[in-house]
Amino acid sequence: MAVLQHEKHVSHPAFQADEKFAQHLQQLLVDLTDLSLQGKQAHWNVVGPNFRDLHLQLDEIVDAAREFTDQVAERMRAVYVVPDGSAARVAARSSLPAFPNGEVDSAVVVEKITASLYAVAGTAREIHDDIDAADPTTADLLHVVIERLEQLAWMVAAERRVAGRSVPAPIQA
Repeated sequence: MAVLQHEKHVSHPAFQADEKFAQHLQQLLVDLTDLSLQGKQAHWNVVGPNFRDLHLQLDEIVDAAREFTDQVAERMRAVYVVPDGSAARVAARSSLPAFPNGEVDSAVVVEKITASLYAVAGTAREIHDDIDAADPTTADLLHVVIERLEQLAWMVAAERRVAGRSVPAPIQA
């Protein structure tokens, strides 16, 4: 008896996440969610020199974080992981440094948001090899997250850098 083409299909995923994979993506989701919240907190409360440019730049960071949050959560669902972006989960599990309350001087905002951007990029770098070994497609998403967040961190940090005297010192190629 000949098997029809549609009979060959099985309704099982080609890849399904395991617990470690799920935990890694959940941590990235939490950190991205916190980054978007911190960005808005900073956006509303930044004061001082270069206010307007930083105010607008913070919205760019929030937009990127929210877009990545959605992409990570949808990727989690695609590999049969249930994402948890609840306030309680984010508050309990974020690896980002805390952002201050009240009005925050623009210089402090630059330092704090840069640290948070690098923290989320660090989470993505930390989980990358495990994710890539299990599913290179998901690792491609991490590449995009890392590239954009590190670019944003560089742009924000440049607000406070002093040519030839800031750490880290640039490498002359």
